[in-house]
Amino acid sequence: MDQKAPATLLELAAKCLVSCETAAIHALEELPRDLFVPLSIAAFLGEHKKILKAMVGIWPFRCLHIGTLKVQEPRYGILEAMVDGLQILPAQKSFAWGPKLRILDLRQDADCKTTCSEIRTTFPFCFQSCVYSQHSIQKLEEAKHSVRCLKSANSESEPQSSRKPMELLVDLSLDGTLKTRKFVSFLHSKVEQSFGSLHLCCRDLQIDKMSEYKNILKLLDLVCIDHLGVDQAYLSEVTSLLAQMIHLDNISLSKIPFKSCKGKNFRSFLTHLGWMNNLQELSLSFFCLTDQLHRLLRVLPSQLDSLYLSFCGLSHRDFTVLSQSPQASHLRVLNLSNNQISWDVSEPFQILLEKVSGTLQHLEINSCLMTDSIILSVIPALSHCSRLRILSFAFNPITMPMLMNLLQQLIALTELKHVIYPVPVHCYEQWQFHGSLDQQKLAEVQAQLKVMLQSVQRNDMNWTTCLE
Repeated sequence: MDQKAPATLLELAAKCLVSCETAAIHALEELPRDLFVPLSIAAFLGEHKKILKAMVGIWPFRCLHIGTLKVQEPRYGILEAMVDGLQILPAQKSFAWGPKLRILDLRQDADCKTTCSEIRTTFPFCFQSCVYSQHSIQKLEEAKHSVRCLKSANSESEPQSSRKPMELLVDLSLDGTLKTRKFVSFLHSKVEQSFGSLHLCCRDLQIDKMSEYKNILKLLDLVCIDHLGVDQAYLSEVTSLLAQMIHLDNISLSKIPFKSCKGKNFRSFLTHLGWMNNLQELSLSFFCLTDQLHRLLRVLPSQLDSLYLSFCGLSHRDFTVLSQSPQASHLRVLNLSNNQISWDVSEPFQILLEKVSGTLQHLEINSCLMTDSIILSVIPALSHCSRLRILSFAFNPITMPMLMNLLQQLIALTELKHVIYPVPVHCYEQWQFHGSLDQQKLAEVQAQLKVMLQSVQRNDMNWTTCLE
């Protein structure tokens, strides 16, 4: 759904109509097609569940997307109302405006309008329709078309099915809350009621504590998922999921037990990761990679877009391998936070920055124990990252003179707009204990940096700390 401002007269009229649920629901059957979209937006934003349920039941377009619309958390009540409105049984009444809803998209996606263009008459008629699952509308329609052509060639008539396939697109975050469990249970019951005509298509799956959701995962068609996030799981459990998710373009793993990242488990993980030809982003956090990064990079696509390796225990060898990897020439986003960068790894880190200088847009090196001497050694390479837009190097023990020196070197990077810098060590009584921060000294640092940016006419560059 699209949300536009300022409100048009039509949108104001729709908002007025939904204020009376009974009248709005009664008017739906006589409502022109063109009024369904503004009315649905008003009903969604106003959280009018009964109206939305009724509208979904007689939706005059082939697809319905939430798109950019948001309501206050929790959203499950209004989403359940929309799902409940799906006509999974043959409609008893036909309306003059044509095809009914086939795809209900409950994902918040800034690129989705309320409905897709209906110029095309062949499948897929919706740009967001599922393309991988054998239960998708596209695959079922292709199968029907093949059967129809075969029967036509044999001069046989084909009985019309009373059920039309439908798709329900969702993003799920299995966070352990009772509301989430109830919502997933509700989705499962709706799919069961459809006797196979409703395909539940989950695109983004986030799992907190894998052991609690093994039964729920059996309900999903895992081949549909393109974004997977897992927090707290054994690597063998993750690998069992990856075996069924060969189309992933985004993987995020966190808090994988140290012992499970070794031997056969790690080899199996790498094997399945190597099948991910579409992978664009990989995020590993609290994942032991010490002296093993070369094995990981060997199976990753060379065109990898984003790499996050926070709390991975990277060694000198790992930094060297990363600086020599084919991925280093293509990365747009790189996060190496919470890995110690000392003198023995500063040279490979410099080489790495030189390798990514032509593509890197976002760099995070927070809490890497980078001192003045390390910063000084990498400034030349960092100043060549001409496409850099965001730089975050908070919680590193550097002094005010070095911070000023770095600012002077980075002002030439015209695309750099956001810098998150560490509070200089002189602002703390003891740097290791951030609770000892002197707010007055920090205010003086902030004022001085602001003056420096103004003097070089870089008011478009925003320097902040994590404390702001």
